[in-house]
Amino acid sequence: MRKKNKRIVEFGDFQTPLTLARKACRLLARRQFQPAAIVEPTCGTGNFLVSALEHFPDAKEAVGLDINSDYVKAALLAARDRTESCKVRVICDNFFETDWPELLRKLPEPLLVVGNPPWVTNADLGTLGSSNLPAKSNFQKRAGLDAITGKSNFDISEWMFIHILKLLGGREATMAMLCKTAVARKVLLHAWTNSIRLSSVQLYLIDANRYFGASVDACFLVCRTSKSGGTHDCLVYDDLTTEEATQVIGYRDGQLVAEVALYSQWKHLQGEEIHKWRSGIKHDCSKVMELHKEGARYRNGLGEVVELEDDYVFPMLKGSNLANGNVAHPEHWMLVTQRAVGDDTITIQLKAPKTSRYLQEHALYLDRRASSIYKKRPRFSIFGVGPYSFAPWKVAISGFYKKLDFRVVGTHAGQPIMLDDTSNFIACQSKEEAEYLASLLNSEIAKTFFRAFIFWDAKRPITIDLLRRLDLRRLACELASEATLEGFLLTNSGAANKGKRDRYIQGQLFPDIALTSP
Repeated sequence: MRKKNKRIVEFGDFQTPLTLARKACRLLARRQFQPAAIVEPTCGTGNFLVSALEHFPDAKEAVGLDINSDYVKAALLAARDRTESCKVRVICDNFFETDWPELLRKLPEPLLVVGNPPWVTNADLGTLGSSNLPAKSNFQKRAGLDAITGKSNFDISEWMFIHILKLLGGREATMAMLCKTAVARKVLLHAWTNSIRLSSVQLYLIDANRYFGASVDACFLVCRTSKSGGTHDCLVYDDLTTEEATQVIGYRDGQLVAEVALYSQWKHLQGEEIHKWRSGIKHDCSKVMELHKEGARYRNGLGEVVELEDDYVFPMLKGSNLANGNVAHPEHWMLVTQRAVGDDTITIQLKAPKTSRYLQEHALYLDRRASSIYKKRPRFSIFGVGPYSFAPWKVAISGFYKKLDFRVVGTHAGQPIMLDDTSNFIACQSKEEAEYLASLLNSEIAKTFFRAFIFWDAKRPITIDLLRRLDLRRLACELASEATLEGFLLTNSGAANKGKRDRYIQGQLFPDIALTSP
């Protein structure tokens, strides 16, 4: 996004251009919706309020609300200039302190709630020390690690939309809002999982960079509430003028799907996760933990050339390497301080004094890591590490790139290759197993299955949760190769039970660690 001042960040103050507001209201009028009352909950200078009055001249009442008193004055003047018969009120108040049930109860139906609420998260506002926040509540029902690692962070508009839809439930009303597409999907998922009845839902994509200078995927979300029944589908349109939907998002079998038709065709491939998907190693300190090899020494992200024992330094691939197919010759190396999450790091002093000294000299960087996952852990801890990290072969994919390309990753310089935390992988015990699993995952059927769930505009389109949905046994059956898969499963199971699995380099470097099945 363009550089913004504190006020824009704190209040998500992206004033809607009048041209965009008019296009959006023209769309609503084209759909033959005629409201008796109009509400803009965060009206700013009133462009949506004005546009709605222009396109719905038969509305009896119009209400705007904003926390900025100067905006309230401007919005009231602009709205009154556009109407003579409609009763117009613009209130100076905080959305989160307004008695919305009472305000909406007095308005006639059909009711239109329209606008462009703040494009800002609760974490952003917390950083600024802002009071422009809803009362704390676990409305997303996050728990455990999801809350710790930031999944509990949410857009303020998400909370607003959910609050509004709850109030509109059982009434003849429409909520039509500009927002990030990711927010729109979260709101729909919440509505569908919490029995908020919607009789129709449309999502119209907009060019946020053109209208707001914001590099984010955005849309105009239109939800019509229902007194009974409803739909679990959302029609997606390429822009505000398109007549034909290009995609249908839906809620099926307790989950949000990106393509309803594809899901219906391939949902039978969902099932058991017979091969465990893992994330790469998370360390949150690339300047210290990621290195380039220069002869017998290493150069870190600070430009320092250092000497380290080989025991704790491994070749690594980033998600970008996986996406680009550069997997044979890693250019980076990673300092891996533990063999499993929670391991005591004090042993580094005994086994690798140079590495221990290096960590101590750069402790300030590591101690400053912001994520709470490192709290109450051994010093210099990493996350997402285990015996699977040291497997000699892996099938891996980047989580951030818009590519469904699964890569076979082997070893380099006699060591297993580590992956960073933007990557997802399956640990394998042989090249043949890795190549076979990659062939399954790269099949057109597998890719079509995944496309039923992937929202490509998401920050991380390819997640562990997505990958775990595909049952490789069912996929192998679909591709008539189930015997091959069962052979690998039987081999791995037998070797694990008898303790005969190839321990590769980990057995030499870390003889005190017993391998378990990946």
